[in-house]
This record gives sequence, C-alpha cells and structure tokens, in this order.
Amino acid sequence: MREYELSEVEFLQAQEEVIDVHGAKVLVKKSPKESRPGCLDPHELEIMKSHWGAREETGEEKEKKAAMTPAENLQMMRDNMGFPNHNLCMEEIHTRFETIQVGGNEVGLWRYYTRKSQRKPGKPCFVFLHGGGWVGGTPYTVENPCRLLAELADAVVFNVDYSLAPEKKFPNGFDDCFGAVQHIYEHAEEYGIDRNKIAVGGDSAGGNLTAAIALKDRDLGTHMVALQVLIYPCVTFLYTGNPGYRFDINEYEMCEEQKDIVDQLISIGRPASEDDNRVQMEGMYLTNREAAYHPYVSPLLALSHKGVARALCVSAEFDGLRLQTEHYGKVLAEDGVPVKTIRYCGVAHAFIDKLGFVPQAEDLCIEIAKAMKEM
Repeated sequence: MREYELSEVEFLQAQEEVIDVHGAKVLVKKSPKESRPGCLDPHELEIMKSHWGAREETGEEKEKKAAMTPAENLQMMRDNMGFPNHNLCMEEIHTRFETIQVGGNEVGLWRYYTRKSQRKPGKPCFVFLHGGGWVGGTPYTVENPCRLLAELADAVVFNVDYSLAPEKKFPNGFDDCFGAVQHIYEHAEEYGIDRNKIAVGGDSAGGNLTAAIALKDRDLGTHMVALQVLIYPCVTFLYTGNPGYRFDINEYEMCEEQKDIVDQLISIGRPASEDDNRVQMEGMYLTNREAAYHPYVSPLLALSHKGVARALCVSAEFDGLRLQTEHYGKVLAEDGVPVKTIRYCGVAHAFIDKLGFVPQAEDLCIEIAKAMKEM
C-alpha cells in the first residue's frame, strides 16, 4: 500500500543531476511534487502537520513533562521514536529470529528472505542497524524496509537488536553490531549467503555504527564488509574541531511559509553557537568526553579512511546531518574509496521510517538494492 503514486518513484529513479558540493559529488533527487526551492515534499509536509505540528502543548502537559524523572523522560523519548510504515512487498517474505552472545550481551537477530530463494545459496546479504540516537529505536520500525530490501535484492537481510544506552554505554552497542557482522560472516553458508557480498548499513545512529564498523573491519584486516550504506549518519560527536567540516545554516534554503518547520527539522547536529564544542548525547551514550574523539565514535576523525568498504552515502535536504553526510562522502572519495552520495530533496531526517508514505523511502530501498547487486 502506497500513500503516493508509483509515478513519483519512477520520477525519482530518473533523476541524474550530479552537483558539486564543496568538492563532493552529490546526486540530487528532486521532489516529484514540489519544484519550489526550500519547500518540503507535500507528503512529508502532511506528516509534519498531522503528527508533530498539529498543536502546541497545553500548560498542564508542559508541567507534567517538567515533573518527569530522567527515566520517564527517556522512556517518553523512546516511545516517540519511529513512524508507522507499510509493507510494500509483492512476494512472500519469511522471517526468522535468533539470539547470539556478543561478549556479555544477548543480541537479537531478525532475518528476512524471499520464500522462493530460501534454499538458494550464495545470496547477497544486508545487515541493518536501526537508528534512535544510540538510546532508542527498535528493529520493528525498519522491518518493512528490511523486507523490501530482501525482495528487491533477492538477499538475506538481518535486522540487529543491539544494546542501548544509557543502560549500556559505548562500546556495548558498537561491539554488539560488530559481533553480529562477525557471526553472520562466519556462518555464511548456514544462512545461504556469499560472505564476499555482505553489506552493512543503517540510519542516523545506525549509520554512525556502520561507518565505525567499516573502519574497524579495515583496521583488523578482516574485510568482512563489501559495502557500507550510510543513511543520514552522524559521523562526529563534536560540534567543532572537525578538520574540514563546519555546520553552516546558510547551506539550507527555506521557503518563507515553511521556515519555522524546517528550522526545527535541522536541529540535529546543529551547534548552539559558533564556538559550541559540546558533545552530542554526552552522558548518555559515552562514558566520558574523551571517548567522543575515538574514530569508532566519531568516524570523521579517523586519521585515514583508505581501504574501507565502498560506500553509499544518503542525505536528506532538511536534515541537520546533511552537511556531515555529504562531507563524509567527500572525505571517503579523497581517500580513494568508491562512493556514491545521494541527496533526497523535500524530506527530513528519518525519512526511511516512512516507507509507503513518502516515495523517497521506496526509491532509497531501490538504490540500496542496486548497490548490493554491484558488490
């Protein structure tokens, strides 16, 4: 079920305009239904108005929120993450679940594949790491994108339920995800996959974990990852002190009638001032401030990216992490990594969660499947 016309996906698939963004080569996919610069896609705008911008909080609601304990605030934040989406598959998708031990943690692995290919060996593989700011999010939000990827790429897709902070801080979640990739690589034949065709990808915090896994995979010489898919990732925990990168609000074009909405949408990764060097999520994901400088926390700070897996970098026009994403694509390319960077116009952070509601999410799944077939 789609809340848009299939022709809108076809429009996105036909986009071929590549622009230079401060040295980065970016394929820009325009909104199918909104040609005005600085305006949200009509589907995205409707979601913003109906789900998050419908009304202001009452005084009573504000007082109740102010009286919440930190644990209650965290749970409320977790409850508000994600978005209901649609299953767009036309084939029967089988789902399996298992748990594995990584260190002292139990890690959940969901597995999706088409029924027709369940006994077919040598399939490509995608390991999905969900977003949620390292403190929230669930595998359930991205189940439908995982199912669609399994169908489009005729692949086995894994969906990892890793440890969350603050209950388990870095490196727990990162170790869980790297351990999951190792487990899949070591048991490739059992899963019917080609161990030389393993893609790892994720959105937001999941994109951060993906970039870090690609670095560790390179550092250890394990070469398990053939493709890293970075969907609007956070690649640095630091607002300042990132060589070659600086957040600039002037990079965002906003139409006047939607300026208030867009301004809120680009808050992620946006410093409060020019000299703001706060650590994002400090005290939640990280045990101390020094950890933010580790390349497995802030992949942008790695001394070199030579030899990491080829990459698909995906940004959203109205996302505060867009500048990071596109700059990271440039850094990878400069270090000789084959990379394709795509910017989706008209949408904001977390748009893949809205599969079936915005055509950009479906188009992204098609683009990932294409990249997987090229592994």
